[in-house]
Amino acid sequence: MMAAVLVVAGLVIAAVVFTFALLAILFNVAIRLVLFPLFLIKWIVAALLMVVVGPILAIVGVVVALVCAFAISLPLVPLMVLGGIVWLIAKSNRRPAVA
Repeated sequence: MMAAVLVVAGLVIAAVVFTFALLAILFNVAIRLVLFPLFLIKWIVAALLMVVVGPILAIVGVVVALVCAFAISLPLVPLMVLGGIVWLIAKSNRRPAVA
């Protein structure tokens, strides 16, 4: 007899939880349906903003990449100058090709 009471109590608790979950889902769907036009306006404004800001961000990204590349390669300039001097010395010591 006690087991049957516990089973019925468990079923009642499950039914209450299921009912509240169903009401929460229905409430969420109703809110989404009511606010859907605002979501559409938000998406349209965000898309237009990306059309305007996107190219600007691309240009800024290219400039930042060039500045970073220059900053990284700047310490190598003395080595490139030294390499150029060595190349000029080696080039001047070659014999001209006979035609």
